[in-house]
Amino acid sequence: MGKTREIKKRIKAVGNIRRITKTMQMIATSKFARAQQAAVATKPYTEGLFGLVTELAATAGEVSHPLISGPASRKKDAPAVTLVLTSDRGLCGPYNSSILRTAAVYLRNNAQAKPPVGQLDVSGKKGVGFFKYNETPVAHTLAVGDKPTFDKIAAIAEDYMARFLAGEIASVHVIYMRYFSAGRQAPETVQLLPLKPIAASKDGAAAKGVQYEFSPEAGELLGDLLPATVKATLLQIFNDAIVSEHVARMVAMKGATENAGKMRKLLTRDYNRARQAQITTELSEIIAGAAALG
Repeated sequence: MGKTREIKKRIKAVGNIRRITKTMQMIATSKFARAQQAAVATKPYTEGLFGLVTELAATAGEVSHPLISGPASRKKDAPAVTLVLTSDRGLCGPYNSSILRTAAVYLRNNAQAKPPVGQLDVSGKKGVGFFKYNETPVAHTLAVGDKPTFDKIAAIAEDYMARFLAGEIASVHVIYMRYFSAGRQAPETVQLLPLKPIAASKDGAAAKGVQYEFSPEAGELLGDLLPATVKATLLQIFNDAIVSEHVARMVAMKGATENAGKMRKLLTRDYNRARQAQITTELSEIIAGAAALG
């Protein structure tokens, strides 16, 4: 009797867990649809802006900008900044562990980026908890949430650009989960500042004989386009990270729901077997008692 009661309690507990994971899967699916729409909508703008800057650099000749070449003067001990994007909540499979493993390898292989020489910024409670546990000092914690706005991301990008142009920091690298499709996401390290020098391509507009007249001058255009490129890139990074988180949680909760369903079936089978054995034992005892009296 005790065994069947225990199995019945486990069946009820597994059923409750399955209802929770199923609900979380549905919520993650809904959030994924909205986040994917935002990530896909911003990607053409970001890619178009990069293409415009590439054509400008390819056709304008010897044009430079501090966001590419760095400021004229920089502090001798200016740290390299590493921004790590993680989630605030768990239950999203290997999402956070993949990002943090990539970050740990990057910091271990780059002495200039590893604290206390370098500066570590983290977005997400899971990343903050990981580095605190490993006794790695975190300089700044960014509270962006799962609905980043352009104004909030632009403020972060402007702060990095202002400090970079003032020579207070040497570079900015971002480690995040890049979104390729619903079936593929991968951790990636992106250099945000300085922007990688854009070289003229053999297949570019200049090689095809296309001539541009710049108004205003190319240098002034770069002064407007490059900060916009940094902001758009950082916004795309945050959008990719968030949609990847929702995909990971959706997949993890789907797997948990399916496993709970399988476990419930196994427990139900064990319960039926235990109940049948109990009934058989009781019948045997009744028959034996009747025979003894008889």
